[in-house]
Amino acid sequence: MPAGMNVIVVDNGSQDDTAAVARDLGAVVVSEGVPGYGAAVHAGVLAATAPLVAVLDGDGSMDAAELEELAAVVGRGEATMAVGRRRPQGRGVWPWHARAGTAALAWSIRRKSGFGVHDLAPMRVCRREDLLALDVRDRRFGYPLELMIKASRAGWTVHERDIVYRRRARGTTSKVSGSVVGTCRTLVDFAKVLT
Repeated sequence: MPAGMNVIVVDNGSQDDTAAVARDLGAVVVSEGVPGYGAAVHAGVLAATAPLVAVLDGDGSMDAAELEELAAVVGRGEATMAVGRRRPQGRGVWPWHARAGTAALAWSIRRKSGFGVHDLAPMRVCRREDLLALDVRDRRFGYPLELMIKASRAGWTVHERDIVYRRRARGTTSKVSGSVVGTCRTLVDFAKVLT
């Protein structure tokens, strides 16, 4: 992690030693009993005390050092939110079904709102108070899509930059892109947000 950034890990029903390892490494661990990506993100944002909050998966697929530049953009007031656009490093890193779904949704957001994103912000930084004011309600996988839609309607500006996207840490599996079924479940959550 970049210097000066505190880490909050949200334990959202983990069946392994994630919480214990995170605590041992100095992270604040928050438990969230409601399952779902949105529930975990919201719990982390509520637990945060810093003016800027950043979100990224804890599976090793993204380099936390890239948060520094994103945070600097928001901190200087150049954008309301700074986001990473995944650039896979190697074959098979980002399955075709997940990549296609993400591309279609990002295109839809750009077309409907003019919000210039090409990914659904798997790594993002914004002001905590701005994020809470958006009142994102989805507690499942529709959270990032609802965030993008509400941010565009609220007049947020966005800065998007490429980030390296690597294979997940060995022994981890994505609930979204790890299978076609997982991607389909996510698309159902997205459809609920869009209706």
